[in-house]
Amino acid sequence: MANKGNKKRRQFSLEEKMKVVEAVDSGKRKGDVAKEFGITPSTLSTFLKDRAKFEEKVREASVGPQRKRMRNALYDDIDKAVFAWFQEVHAKNILVSGSVIRKKALNLANMLGYDNFQASVGWLNRFRDRHGIALKAICREDNDKLMNGIGIDKVNEWHAGEIIKLIADYSPDDIFNADETGMFFQLLPQHTLAVKGDCCRGGKKAKQRLTALFCCNASGTEKMRPLIVGKTATPQCFKNVHSLPCDYRANQWAWMTRDLFNEWLVKVDAKMKQAERRILMLIDNCSAHNMLPRLERIQVGYLPSNCTAVLQPLNLGVIHTVKVLYRSRLLKQILLNLNNNEEKEKINIKQAIDMIAGAWWSVKPSTVVKCWQKAGIIPMEFTDADPEEDDEPDIAIQKLWNSVAIATCVPNEVTFQDFVTADNDLLISRELTDMEIVESMMTGTSPEEGGSESEDDEGVSLLEQPKLTVAEAISSVEKLRQFLSTCTDVPDAVFGQLNGIDEYLMTSVTHTLVRESKITDFLQTK
Repeated sequence: MANKGNKKRRQFSLEEKMKVVEAVDSGKRKGDVAKEFGITPSTLSTFLKDRAKFEEKVREASVGPQRKRMRNALYDDIDKAVFAWFQEVHAKNILVSGSVIRKKALNLANMLGYDNFQASVGWLNRFRDRHGIALKAICREDNDKLMNGIGIDKVNEWHAGEIIKLIADYSPDDIFNADETGMFFQLLPQHTLAVKGDCCRGGKKAKQRLTALFCCNASGTEKMRPLIVGKTATPQCFKNVHSLPCDYRANQWAWMTRDLFNEWLVKVDAKMKQAERRILMLIDNCSAHNMLPRLERIQVGYLPSNCTAVLQPLNLGVIHTVKVLYRSRLLKQILLNLNNNEEKEKINIKQAIDMIAGAWWSVKPSTVVKCWQKAGIIPMEFTDADPEEDDEPDIAIQKLWNSVAIATCVPNEVTFQDFVTADNDLLISRELTDMEIVESMMTGTSPEEGGSESEDDEGVSLLEQPKLTVAEAISSVEKLRQFLSTCTDVPDAVFGQLNGIDEYLMTSVTHTLVRESKITDFLQTK
């Protein structure tokens, strides 16, 4: 008689477990799923019970998808420190051998206070298995070797071939590009020369900068909600503020980090899953964009290194347009203050966020399409935009600049374009040092976390946002409507936007009244 105890127990990888969970999520009966994957109902129940653990590991990209056990390393903090270091060198496409990893492990172990740790070949193999390193590293290394062999002069031609393969199964509506830019949000025209070319690696100027992530599709029909990163988690100007026109995060450098980018990407992936869409996301090789989480509805395509200036749509005019609109709004505010003899006040983070988001939503679809065309990703005949449509706004902006420049004593050699591009060299991500990695292991925090909980904005008036009632807001809308009725040539779109605000406020207040009222209140008679 066969001995059932000798039956070999089957081990499932993280990838296999997630496929089982996804099959149940798709609506299939649990019994059918168990038969399909050859597992018992109790094993299926265990997978569903532990799904949160699986998803967390996948999201953090801390284990390889083929790994079958999720035990922590014996020296867990050393393992995490080495992996954090590996992520940094991997982001720069540096070839790393096993001996280099072992030497770095010994170095970090000594810094962490371990004298008896041995970075053996066995430890190295287990480290690679835990994090699924080998396959990922080989793919990216081969990619760089291919590019270096072709040469920079032929990169565009090579990439055009790859792009054709990538976009073959996607419409322009489902092809997206995401990119970050740094902004000195309090920069005044007269200080342009003082910051131009500054990459801002930290220090005092970190308080004056923000990093903004933008994402749009190739047809210009969809712009995603921007993500803005500041230095302060809860600025005083956020008091009484419960809604922002963007997603806001903070760390001590006000830079994009791997954790923040992955959080944003997972959120977009969930949105696409809910809408039953599949999209292509084109990104560059910034260190914050490596070691991505597991994605269901997003295919990520990397643009070749050192070529984003000519191949990344957002870099070809979209982000520049956002900065033009943002700084034009700043100039208008400065001119208004001068006309009213008001004291000069730097804007705070809340005001900057409102203006950045407003500038982003104001970028025309035709502008977006033109930039995708410059990148060679969509055909030139895709748009029917009039090339002369932007001439008049450019003239108006130049007149505005001349007025402010004279009033604020801006040097003659400084132009509006200098003002717009003054922060183009800002770094948007950073590389971690060994000491920072070790300190994060000792404190138990991510090396990319940070950001003070609450901090005053230097030189900024910090009066908290006044708490208005809905009735006061509706009254303000009515005053705006009365004011516009006294003006001439008001565009219909302005009245439409005002009506939209009025409808939102009225709906909000009536819903509140209905919730707070009882049906018996309406049935009572005197």
